[in-house]
Amino acid sequence: MVERYVLSIDQGTTSTRCILFDHQGRLVSVAQREHQQYFTQPGWVEHDATEIWANLGRIVPRALENAGVGPGQVAAIGIANQRETTVLWDRRTGVPIGNAITWQDTRTDALVDELRRTTGDDFFLDRCGLSPTTYFSAPRIRWLFDHVDGLRERAERGEVLFGTVESWLIWNLTGGPDGGLHITDATNASRTMLMNIRTLSWDEELLGYFGVPRAMLPEIRPSAERYGVARALLPDVRIGAALGDQQAALFGQTCFAMGEAKCTYGTGSFLLMNTGTDPVRSRHGLLTTVGYKIGDEPTVYALEGPIAVTGSLVQWFRDRLGLIHSAPEIETLARTVEDNGGCYIVPAFSGLFAPHWRSDARGVVVGLTSYITKGHLARAVLEATGWQTREVIDAMNADSPEPLKALKVDGGMTANNLLMQFVADVLDVPVVRPMVSETVSLGAAYAAGLAVGYWPDLEGLRRNWHRAGQWMPTMDPARREAEYENWRRAVERSLGWMRS
Repeated sequence: MVERYVLSIDQGTTSTRCILFDHQGRLVSVAQREHQQYFTQPGWVEHDATEIWANLGRIVPRALENAGVGPGQVAAIGIANQRETTVLWDRRTGVPIGNAITWQDTRTDALVDELRRTTGDDFFLDRCGLSPTTYFSAPRIRWLFDHVDGLRERAERGEVLFGTVESWLIWNLTGGPDGGLHITDATNASRTMLMNIRTLSWDEELLGYFGVPRAMLPEIRPSAERYGVARALLPDVRIGAALGDQQAALFGQTCFAMGEAKCTYGTGSFLLMNTGTDPVRSRHGLLTTVGYKIGDEPTVYALEGPIAVTGSLVQWFRDRLGLIHSAPEIETLARTVEDNGGCYIVPAFSGLFAPHWRSDARGVVVGLTSYITKGHLARAVLEATGWQTREVIDAMNADSPEPLKALKVDGGMTANNLLMQFVADVLDVPVVRPMVSETVSLGAAYAAGLAVGYWPDLEGLRRNWHRAGQWMPTMDPARREAEYENWRRAVERSLGWMRS
């Protein structure tokens, strides 16, 4: 019998990866290609959507070739994508309207400030579960309408399409201008500020508020469903799933029960907790989002706490301060001392995300004395990630009916054993890392495989999950709380540095 595989497309912020997985959820082959970052003005971050599509055309054949697999052995395609990044393109020609505006872009800050000042958060929280920030897609569409002549009118006539990156890829995979499917999934739609969080449909009041014509919007579909078949790159292969990257990681970590949570530690970090089939409105600075929706089954919701700066703080320590030559060296340097020596670093380089949402914050180093060495600074860098995780988990425990019992982790920073032990210590719960570290790609593959029957059910996916590492809390409770209080005092000193 010929072996079959599921192909996962992980379209991320800096690169696109194509990974083949087998029935055991094992990585069989991977191909990857980076794309250019465009920083055209301060605070502006853009991608070329055409380049991303072209890169996919290069890496799909390479991934198959590396595994010695033909297209006929691919059971399904699943897609995970950088969320909130906004692509507009011409329906007739397939040519993007300028560059894609990424989730990191802050050009809409003045517009967002105006929204919050004139309308307040509750109007949005009641409908889409999100407070206005530069993070989400709808303000970007509104900005483009305000700055590109004739664009709104073209969108109203149905000549211009909007999508996050998975919509752009699916449209091109299924024919592009020649009948391509214009769809999105509920997880990505929930990040636009345009979808009603309860009905999973475009909300008329939100569309009217932002002035977004329904004619330009994709159809909202479940995260796992047989969307159609590819006509490009992998002809006749079924496309079975699309999820935003962090929801894909939640799924890949098999966080299928209420109260289960994962944190992906990368440049920034993203912590999601499964809250079951009812959306939980956060009262403590978190985002209410769709976790996943499998076919006709009830929607599963999540609380999310994004942390802006974690791995990028290590990069700053390496590249800007020159205190280490490579990222792994920070653990060795931090182990030259027993503690942080009373030093704390709050990495609010461009404000603080969850649970504070303070764009006026800027980074601070507090507690400096002549005793402090670069070893203490290295510890403070790592501990900043632990304390930011603790802040988000405290907010989740306050909002969620189920308190956290263990945290599943993935991402590049999980290779740092000192950091993972510190996270376990400050959370006072076990921290667990899986055998397969590519959880975003795996989650997209799992969802696509479920849609086409490659895997039978969620329990089968759970059986594929295997622990590679675990850290148990060992910190004295009195020390934990004293250190946490010091951290909170440091955060207070980071606030209010940028004045409007």
